[in-house]
Amino acid sequence: MNEKNIILIGMPGVGKSTVGVVLAKKLGYSFVDADLVIQSWEEKLLHEIISERGVEGFWRLEEAVGESIEAQRTVIATGGSAVYGENAMAHYRQIGTVVYLHLPLEGIRERLGDLNERGVTLRDGQDLDGLYAERQPLYEKFADITVECEGLSIREIVEQIASGFRSV
Repeated sequence: MNEKNIILIGMPGVGKSTVGVVLAKKLGYSFVDADLVIQSWEEKLLHEIISERGVEGFWRLEEAVGESIEAQRTVIATGGSAVYGENAMAHYRQIGTVVYLHLPLEGIRERLGDLNERGVTLRDGQDLDGLYAERQPLYEKFADITVECEGLSIREIVEQIASGFRSV
């Protein structure tokens, strides 16, 4: 497990990027934020890409980015909708350990502001409750490890993950 990557999945607002940066520093790993890679590829903000391509077009782009990431000893923070891309998730599982950062719906609701501004992919008529219900089984399906984040600080979440990945 020493050369493998750590891939963080979970709902928007759960803290994948924040936890990822702190975890990478703690382990001496590199850090990649897949959302930033998408923005770099397209030279646009996430919500602009979603507006132009539509939800499913964005998912295809997100999957292509996920499949393209090649790394070692890297913490990768995925976008919340990465789990819609079967090929990308298979790639992530091949190159690392997938860690699901779980937070109950109310915790997600408290952390999220404007869903559209954040670049959250919602289908027409879908709200946060529906999105949460749709994605939970997918996160659970792809996760090698689940970390319950409710009531934990960033430091505590990082420590839980890092304790399983320290080099011997």
